[in-house]
Amino acid sequence: MNHTFKKTLYLMGTRITLYFKGEESELNVEEASQMLLRFEKIFSANDENSPIARLKKTAFIEPQRVNSDLFELIKIGREHSLSEDSSLNIAIGPLVKLWRIGFKEAHVPEHEKIIQILDLLKVDYIILDEKNESVFFLKEGIEIDLGAIAKGYFCDKIMAFFKKRGAISAMVDIGGNVLVYGESPTDESEWNVGIQNPFLPRGNLVASVKIKNQSVVTSGIYERVYKKGNNTYHHIFDRKTGYPIENNLASLTIIADTSLECDLYTTKLFGLDIAKILREVNSIEGMSAIIITKDGRLAHTDNLKNKITYNTITD
Repeated sequence: MNHTFKKTLYLMGTRITLYFKGEESELNVEEASQMLLRFEKIFSANDENSPIARLKKTAFIEPQRVNSDLFELIKIGREHSLSEDSSLNIAIGPLVKLWRIGFKEAHVPEHEKIIQILDLLKVDYIILDEKNESVFFLKEGIEIDLGAIAKGYFCDKIMAFFKKRGAISAMVDIGGNVLVYGESPTDESEWNVGIQNPFLPRGNLVASVKIKNQSVVTSGIYERVYKKGNNTYHHIFDRKTGYPIENNLASLTIIADTSLECDLYTTKLFGLDIAKILREVNSIEGMSAIIITKDGRLAHTDNLKNKITYNTITD
């Protein structure tokens, strides 16, 4: 007999919800929770003893072998960070640590300090050896930060595990990275996923979108901010200037078959203008985008025409 089991847990500084419909649902969700605990230990950039944090201290001396999952995500992140107009940069670690946006020590660093570390943000200073699954840094002070893409990677890994265990339907939600499979628990074939209103507190939705066997991820300048005087600083940085990206985007939502793809593209495309983002996403098969601008305008790719329902937006 097929049962459903749903669990909410708090890990990686965020709220995680796991849902499984199928045989041994509770056991499978508990095993998935253990997988997430293991991922947290490996990937945490804030735990000085985690394998990713240790690279900063050792990888500039000699190549360091790492866990296969960690190597795989570094490799994918590096590849997507290399293109010139990509706002994704896995070498952004020193800048994140300098600003500390999202932490209580957040501050606006001195301009000189920002300039000093810009050279450490070059992704081609990270050298990978696929045969040995090792990582080497060409300079001391380089620090990998996979925060922009790790949640998507975890979502996909958990969903692959659920499918392997014979899930009839399942959902993984890691801090807003939502990935669904099979039929919705509401007896509709599609799942209805809400899109956060970037101008209102969490839980206020600007739209909802119907998906099936897909993921939805939103990146926004409202997620982690630091206010000083009349200025508000968000956590998505421009690698060229060392300051938060400046454009008219309040949030970018990507819908794709995998949650990692969604993570990669919400970050990669965030520095582009709206027309460019829509053009790029319209050219990728199976991918969709929803854009909300700082002045409250909304746009979406052609393929969402009958899938999206908008609520009233309030600035």
